[in-house]
Amino acid sequence: MPNHSPRLVGAERDQLATPTDVAAYLGVPVKTLYQWKYRGIGPSVHKVGRHLRYRWREVDAWLDAQTSYDLTA
Repeated sequence: MPNHSPRLVGAERDQLATPTDVAAYLGVPVKTLYQWKYRGIGPSVHKVGRHLRYRWREVDAWLDAQTSYDLTA
């Protein structure tokens, strides 16, 4: 009997995150993620069927690109 399950090879496949996962990681409400998606200002989001999913590497890249404030001034 053949095995039809997808093969995940180490770090070659990124695990997808739900909006709840990303909201918890960023410390913002899920509603904020939906607003960012609507405005086109948040991390890249992908539709999988009718569900929204994020790639962790894209969330981290978006976070790194955000402006930081100089708190020493």
